[in-house]
Amino acid sequence: MKKVEITLKVNGEDYELEIEPQRTLVEVLRETLGFTGTKKSCNEGECGACTVIMDGKPVASCLVLALDAHGKEITTIEGLARGEHLHPLQVAFVRQGGIQCGFCTPGMIMSAKALLDKNPQPTTTEVRKAISGNLCRCTGYQQIVDSVMTAAQEMNK
Repeated sequence: MKKVEITLKVNGEDYELEIEPQRTLVEVLRETLGFTGTKKSCNEGECGACTVIMDGKPVASCLVLALDAHGKEITTIEGLARGEHLHPLQVAFVRQGGIQCGFCTPGMIMSAKALLDKNPQPTTTEVRKAISGNLCRCTGYQQIVDSVMTAAQEMNK
């Protein structure tokens, strides 16, 4: 199959790539660019493990063709920390026990980040709605909600 040229802007950096047109964004992020924090799991948009932020909105990167991400702003979990300094959401997830096995964590954090970018003081109901597309089999969700609420408080200081 003929490859096509695209430019992906991931975590503030431009990547010029030649890819097969059927490749999904999660495949290109993980296999071509090495952003393995974005997890590939159900490949059907049901679990949220592959959630990234694209042009300010959380998206299931397993459902987005990489071609459709051409020229868009993409943020992965790797783009949140600044050097050795974790993002307040990442810190809150560690401190509040929002991380258990960790597989869903990047997608959860990216969904939460998209929420906090739009609504810096959400209610717990709004947090639950924002993460409703992300499945976790370990925490029971309360620690995740607590993590997001703690991060919101810290970020609003």
